Amino acid sequence: MSVFNRGEDDGFGRGARALVALPDRADQASQRSTDARLDEAAGLAAAIGVDVVERLAFRLRDPKPATLFGSGQVDQIALAARMAEAELIIVDGALTPIQQRNLEKATEAKVIDRTGLILEIFGERAATAEGRLQVELAHLDYQQGRLVRSWTHLERQRGGFGFLGGPGETQIEADRRMIRDRMAKLRRELEQVRRTRGLHRARRRRAPWPVIALVGYTNAGKSTLFNRMTGADVMAENLLFATLDPTMRQISLPGLDKAILSDTVGFVSDLPTQLVAAFRATLEEVTGADLIVHVRDIAHPDSDAQAADVLDVLGGIGVGPKAPEGEEPGPPIIEVWNKIDLLDAEERAALLAEAARREDVATLSAWSGEGVENLRRTVSDLLSKGAHIHRLTLDAADGAALAWLHAHGEVLDQQADGDRIIVEVRLSDIDYGRFEARD
Repeated sequence: MSVFNRGEDDGFGRGARALVALPDRADQASQRSTDARLDEAAGLAAAIGVDVVERLAFRLRDPKPATLFGSGQVDQIALAARMAEAELIIVDGALTPIQQRNLEKATEAKVIDRTGLILEIFGERAATAEGRLQVELAHLDYQQGRLVRSWTHLERQRGGFGFLGGPGETQIEADRRMIRDRMAKLRRELEQVRRTRGLHRARRRRAPWPVIALVGYTNAGKSTLFNRMTGADVMAENLLFATLDPTMRQISLPGLDKAILSDTVGFVSDLPTQLVAAFRATLEEVTGADLIVHVRDIAHPDSDAQAADVLDVLGGIGVGPKAPEGEEPGPPIIEVWNKIDLLDAEERAALLAEAARREDVATLSAWSGEGVENLRRTVSDLLSKGAHIHRLTLDAADGAALAWLHAHGEVLDQQADGDRIIVEVRLSDIDYGRFEARD
């Protein structure tokens, strides 16, 4: 179900001219500048081929229940849309169904809010069956409150036959019931996806390879780094949400025979709650990782605010410094300060000096490859951190176990004792757990 409701008499979609209206609310503080927020909204629109031809920001001290904006501001939006020949108005904030409908009447243009725009992007980008399920669930959750606006066939259905037939139910009630039934079915299917992912994670824990999850704000360069480290060709463009469906590839690291690198969906400020809920099965892949690599666009003027948004989303799934108190500690997190090639000499020198003082930061340019080998060593060191010496007794016939220890640990001593082999080996806690969990 598309936010744009494309049809023969509705030409919105790629190539549509749009006006962005930013409600700068006094009751909602933001770390970002107005220009940065407008730029991001335009970037979201560009991600689905919408051409933003006008941008307006309005300070809202008293948001109006009927239209969000004041009457004079609504008139200004309507005039600007007509002057710019914009057929679509994007409100970079949340609108109630009533506000959306009233703004459409007042401006005589189609209106969508930030949630609707992000849902539209996700709907276009979902490539896997699981991704499409998640997006459809989020769409339906969002759309069910907007049936008054979006569905025009509201004549009453007849029930029964002839004059004995009762009035039946309204079409909108039938539509709501149909949506509820579809959402229930999608949740059941996604629960099955969640269980399957859980089984896969459990199988990976028994496997001898650590899992590294790339996370970060959308367009931070995760997919470019993923491609650089794996030799893959995951879509990596200068677009918000270029990657939606998670991808995993095998990589090698210094001192480690094999590891699994996972590229995940990018985060964004004010990520719709419907999407967080629907994509929980995918996001749970992060919680099962051995290490989280938080990729930041360090050249972006709002890099700190973007990092805070990522930590908020991670905290919502019980990972990182913003996880609820009492939760089990999730996997360790390191930061990758990407796009250092875009900094001037002075900025670069200050950044490298700051990173050198921290153990949890690596600097690089995923685009040029500078610093990527250093990241490989840093990741390998972290995965091996906390290694302890273990004295293990193996069956002499268990050559596979001995080979595993040689491949994933540092064998310090090995002695035969009849039908047994006594091995002293230095293993990280992660690898020791994997060795114990082997089938």
